Amino acid sequence: MPTTLVSPIARASDADRRRTSASVVLRSVLEHGPVARSTIARLTGLSPASVTDYCARFTQLGLIREAAMPRRSKGVGRPHVPVDLDSSRFVVGGVHVAVPYTTVALLDLRGRVVASRELKHEGVTEPGRVLARAADGLGALLDAAPGCRPLGVGFAAGGWVDQEAGTVVEHQLLGWRDVPVRELIGARTGLPVHVDGHARALVNAERLFGRARGSRSVLHLFVGNVVDAAFATNDEVHHGPRSQAGAIAHLPLGGSQRCGCGRVGCLQVELSERTLCERARAAGVIAGVNPMHLVRGAADGDPVAARLLVERSRMTGRAAGLLLDILNPETVVVTEVGAIHREDCLTALRDEVGPERAAAVIPTSFPDSVLAVAGGSVALDTLYRDPLAVSPERN
Repeated sequence: MPTTLVSPIARASDADRRRTSASVVLRSVLEHGPVARSTIARLTGLSPASVTDYCARFTQLGLIREAAMPRRSKGVGRPHVPVDLDSSRFVVGGVHVAVPYTTVALLDLRGRVVASRELKHEGVTEPGRVLARAADGLGALLDAAPGCRPLGVGFAAGGWVDQEAGTVVEHQLLGWRDVPVRELIGARTGLPVHVDGHARALVNAERLFGRARGSRSVLHLFVGNVVDAAFATNDEVHHGPRSQAGAIAHLPLGGSQRCGCGRVGCLQVELSERTLCERARAAGVIAGVNPMHLVRGAADGDPVAARLLVERSRMTGRAAGLLLDILNPETVVVTEVGAIHREDCLTALRDEVGPERAAAVIPTSFPDSVLAVAGGSVALDTLYRDPLAVSPERN
């Protein structure tokens, strides 16, 4: 009897199709749940039998469950029993390393923060110690939530982060170079670790859980101590070779601040929170390095604090306009302290972008938890891209 040979390419294509189909089914439950299997089939274009099979697998894995109350069909027969995510069982860990502190968090399958904690660096930014404290901090959060089982850990940071290698290649403000994040956190926690830059992580958070869901193209502009960006089209975030895409720190914005690169007016030096706080200290508005003190001062009626925040948001709008000219995305998400907390800052930002495109610009969907969500969303994006790869029994 002749043997039928199956090429490796065909096998890879079948695996890719299964992965894609599983992803769209679980995404449909995320977006529409509780939802009937027949509705999922209609939304995704998959056969009812395929949807039923994937839902059975997800139920076995503990990712979804049948909703308590069945929905009656319009005709005679058995009621449709909707399915929904089971957000009570599993969590992912999130680690975000910023310049002044590390945020550790637990997120459920809907991207909601279950618990979080800030770990101040207190002058110690040696990567081994920072990551060990982060891993131990996650362990403490899990110990305080005994009913939650971790599926993995997501790590995010600014600077140059190589997703595939699992390393922070360079973070100038922390002094990090070639830090094997995946290896260090994985060894400390015993969990799968997924690594990415925080702007890309937040694009994924927005398309999964935020107001950019459904947008065909999304630009995320992150303006903190680090200034960077990320761009996604059709649910794919552009990484570029060694994940260097989004490095906009030295694009010329115009201004008077001299950058460490030797030029004047780079995005990083003009927009960073360090520069904002330096200007606020020089004006006698705050004494420290926390931009939230400036926000509180403006809320208490300090006109100088309000002016500094509006000016920075206006410059952020100028940067967003530059990126809009180049990339022309459908939606622009901005994470910037003024635009998050003050309507006058958001207005100034949109005014700088211009009236034709202002409606496309929105602030982050996660104003109170943006760093926690950034870390956790790296792991959640991996889950929703390949849900059948989940192995809860190992955790």
